Amino acid sequence: MKQLLRLALAADVTALAALMLGSWTRINGAGLTCPDWPLCRGRLVPALGDGTLWEWSHRVLAGAIAALVLALIVAAWRQRAQSRFIAPIAATIAAFFLLQLFLGAETVRVANAPYSVVLHWATAMALIASISAMAVFVAASPDVGRRDASERTAHAVAILLGVTAVAAFATMCVGAYVSSSGAGLACRSIPGCAGNVVVYTSGQYAQMIHRIAAAATLICAAAAAALGWAQPASARVRRAAALGLVLISLQIVLGLLNVVLRLPTELREAHALNAALLFLAFFVATSLAVVDATPQRWTRLSAPNPLVR
Repeated sequence: MKQLLRLALAADVTALAALMLGSWTRINGAGLTCPDWPLCRGRLVPALGDGTLWEWSHRVLAGAIAALVLALIVAAWRQRAQSRFIAPIAATIAAFFLLQLFLGAETVRVANAPYSVVLHWATAMALIASISAMAVFVAASPDVGRRDASERTAHAVAILLGVTAVAAFATMCVGAYVSSSGAGLACRSIPGCAGNVVVYTSGQYAQMIHRIAAAATLICAAAAAALGWAQPASARVRRAAALGLVLISLQIVLGLLNVVLRLPTELREAHALNAALLFLAFFVATSLAVVDATPQRWTRLSAPNPLVR
């Protein structure tokens, strides 16, 4: 199981690095420096000038992820008897990875159309979340040291954290559309849009929906953190929820600064990275809360097999 955990963590870190390199590539206008796929300008290793280095490196990282995902699935298959959750999570990881490969090629084909960018980002985050779930479910066991809690309370904490993770995911996807469609400065005033409460253009609609979704995520995050601390959630769940609350607060500050400073490149990348991290914080918190809320399900299907390493 330790090997499976190490592979999951390595795949997680590599996938997150590929995600952010892809974001950096697009933000810098280098997303189409490799206009074909899977080769780049018809070559395995092209000339790396004019931003091609970023796009080509993004594809190299995707190749590394492929190797790690394959190794992870093989290890999961060998350890499938250790938990009923390993096999379905491994299948989910494989499905999201294959879909992500297709969307990567499609994004190039449609010249970074906003809808393809959103789907590419959303699938990347779903893949990273699935790998994170594998790591959590392999490493975690019910926290027997937590304060006594009713089953209903434990489930309530898990549900609220899950709602927060979904809200963060939706906010990210709307943000990806705002960024890729050029609507980042469609609303240059705060909290209204161009000095108005009513908006008129599609870019303004997208920008205001993004802001409303961010506010909803903040409210959910605050409620989840408060419930986690007020009710007997485990220390690890409370820490993850508190981290998520800090990150969503930072995210709102970064979003406001992006508008005020007119979208500097580094700040846009920081906004994208922090969005991914805050979603993962609440996703991991949800996963841990599920483990704590359903301890009867976290038993091995069979006794450990000494031949399975």
